[in-house]
Amino acid sequence: MADDARKASLARRVGGTYLQVMRVYRGWWVDILLLSVVIFVPLGLIDAADAHAIESLGPAQDLKFIALSLGAGLIAASNVLGEVFLAGAIGLSLIHAKDGRPPSLRFLAGHLSYGRLIAVDLSYALVTLIGAALFILPGLAAFTLLALAGPIVEIEGRGVRAAFARSFRLVRIDFWLVFCVLFPIELFGGGIEQGFEHLIASWLGESFIVDGLTEAVSNIALAPLFAIAAALLTRRLIATAAGDAPSESHLKDLRPGQITP
Repeated sequence: MADDARKASLARRVGGTYLQVMRVYRGWWVDILLLSVVIFVPLGLIDAADAHAIESLGPAQDLKFIALSLGAGLIAASNVLGEVFLAGAIGLSLIHAKDGRPPSLRFLAGHLSYGRLIAVDLSYALVTLIGAALFILPGLAAFTLLALAGPIVEIEGRGVRAAFARSFRLVRIDFWLVFCVLFPIELFGGGIEQGFEHLIASWLGESFIVDGLTEAVSNIALAPLFAIAAALLTRRLIATAAGDAPSESHLKDLRPGQITP
């Protein structure tokens, strides 16, 4: 009976988190998609350029091949590159939301901790890739325990190492909630992205521009789900760690925000 009650409680909390994610996405979709364009179009083109460069190399160019392969592996690591940066930006938006509206892109551009977010994003992708390469379970553990580092950088103003340590401590408070919210998003989102990319490639053929923009479009549409969820979970667990009831009252009346120039 106790196990059934815990499972039901977890299911309700996971479902409630997903409802909050969709509320934020629905209310802020214009702002979130524009921010995603800025992040994922360059990443998609870089990834496509790297993949095409690898295909053009012969086996005699071992060093170049290894370097490019490592770059491609890092970019593709668990489909998380860019999502952590976006999660940090959304975390910053949540703490500066007014009347249910996010701050302007100009505000975000002036206040984001670019260096720390990029370092966290790259480190998270690399650690997740290494964990997955060793065994599945270490990869999943790293994916879950370190997933909140991006929002923590912006919400609490911590450095890279401190953000990862704080994420580890916070996630341990409610590991299964974080895992059950974030992993399905990553798993099914990655599958949808790959299917979309194969579909577009079958229609338009493979080229540097087509591959890069297709990857970017799929990320722009789906990556915000992970980023919003990570930001909301971070706020919830920070409140829990402080002994406060999590408050999301500023999310109850979300409306599409107008992007100020």
